[in-house]
Amino acid sequence: MIAVLFVSFFVLLLLGLPVAVAIGLSSVIAILFDSSTPLIIAGQRLITSVDLFALMAIPTFILAGTLMEYGGISKRLINFANALTGHISGGLGLVSVVTAMFFAAISGSSAASVAAIGAILIPAMVRKGYHKDFAAGLQAVSGELGIIIPPSIAMILYGVATGTSIKDLFIAGVAPGILIVITLLLAVYIVSKRRGYSGDKTITWADRRKAFKEALIPLIMPVIILGGIYSGFFTPTEAGAIAALYAFIVSVFIYKEIKLQNILKILGKSAITSAIIMFIISCAGLFAWILTKEGVPKLAAEFFISISDSPVVFLLLVNVFLLIIGMFLETSISIIILAPILAPVAVQMGIDPVHFGIIMIINLAIGMCTPPLGVNLFISCQIAGISLVKISKAVIPLLLLIVLDLIIISNIPWLTTGIVELFK
Repeated sequence: MIAVLFVSFFVLLLLGLPVAVAIGLSSVIAILFDSSTPLIIAGQRLITSVDLFALMAIPTFILAGTLMEYGGISKRLINFANALTGHISGGLGLVSVVTAMFFAAISGSSAASVAAIGAILIPAMVRKGYHKDFAAGLQAVSGELGIIIPPSIAMILYGVATGTSIKDLFIAGVAPGILIVITLLLAVYIVSKRRGYSGDKTITWADRRKAFKEALIPLIMPVIILGGIYSGFFTPTEAGAIAALYAFIVSVFIYKEIKLQNILKILGKSAITSAIIMFIISCAGLFAWILTKEGVPKLAAEFFISISDSPVVFLLLVNVFLLIIGMFLETSISIIILAPILAPVAVQMGIDPVHFGIIMIINLAIGMCTPPLGVNLFISCQIAGISLVKISKAVIPLLLLIVLDLIIISNIPWLTTGIVELFK
């Protein structure tokens, strides 16, 4: 059955079908070849894979991100970040990273971050004298913070797939996210010094106060969302609805940048994005169920243990494996299929499932910025009007630095689990 599953999957990919469709069809074909499994199981598993309360957070966070994109919230966050760092060498590059951090703490989506922020900042950086490939590459890499810094849709998927506390994952993602932000800021500053990307010397304290006032309402949003989750006042699922409601009120009634006649367009865009993700989760859930039924997690555990019973060696192998997988598979698919296989092996090795979840998500976030199929690269390429080859060369040094961060995070569990214990 496993052979049929993988052979049919790769054949369907070669025929040009979308990955999610190939996963779903190959799963159905595998069941048809297994006389002991009735076909009705396929329909049941497709439904039960998305019949989870925690997944309700995904469409609400997507709606919140879309409202931010159209409602002027991202523009005000950019202005505030510019007031903080715009005067330093490489000011606009630093703004790109800081704004991505703010946006990530609200939207939970990587692609939304690149689209909303990049549309403004990539042209602005080019006008300021930045090389177009560097501007686009930096925005693509900064956008990966969207799934590393909580709240994160990827963390929700991992929590659902492995039964890990989503609240603990959100807490554990803070320190790694900050480490990666600091790394990117230092990299941008050094590159800017060498290339002569100057800052804006005209920023005054009056400008900073004005920018802070305009951005105060969006800045309160992550405090409410994450504070409510960490304090136990509401669940991550409920937080998504609160984020969407907050973004709606701010965009429509306070900033008044979204007219009521545009609401249907925004809802439609959010619904399509949500439907695509849910379809991916549904098909990947059926695929993962077949793998589990056929004992693949047990085989994976035996394989890794046969190589070494050292957690350090295991994490090294998993990091290499996930970095390669992230280059070709969409993040949601990778998590739904691989997390139920790899997480039990990690636990067997003595690795905390929360720590392993953050490691897995960072790996796949890097994959979003890695050719040939990194979604962040495609979005930045489209905005900047450059080729995939050109942007790929620009992102490699930045990605190597984040891989270094990944090694640090992998080998210092306190950066993730230590903060979770402090909250407990």
